[in-house]
Amino acid sequence: MQATQIIHAYKQAPWRVQRQYVGAFLLTVVVLALVAALYLDVTSRTALAGREIQELRAEIAALQRSNADLETELANITSSAVMQRRALELGYRPVQPGELDYVFVPGYVAPEPPLLLAAADSPLYQQTLPDEYSQSLLEWLDEWLHSGGGLP
Repeated sequence: MQATQIIHAYKQAPWRVQRQYVGAFLLTVVVLALVAALYLDVTSRTALAGREIQELRAEIAALQRSNADLETELANITSSAVMQRRALELGYRPVQPGELDYVFVPGYVAPEPPLLLAAADSPLYQQTLPDEYSQSLLEWLDEWLHSGGGLP
């Protein structure tokens, strides 16, 4: 009788077992809800980023069209026919033969634009890797054999 009393003493009450099952079920529901919320958060952020990318691509296309229009307008304004017409309107006329003298000055060098003067010359490439890292396996083996088989 003593063994049954011990088993009965350690056996949990049915309401405790039921409460453990309910607790495990609720914990599972909470974990699934958290995973679902995390999934929805990631999905919504991805959708927002995708929409922003679409808007930026549309803006890039609009800016490219605007640039193309401006380049076309610039090409039209600087065409030779328009420039010649504008020069005549400003009082310029074509130069006649004999009116223009070209003078060659020996040793004269045209000045460089200030933008190019400010740019520093880049130094020549210098190898920064040690020889051990740029040496091939065959070169290392040849060096090792010539040194008598010891470590180089």
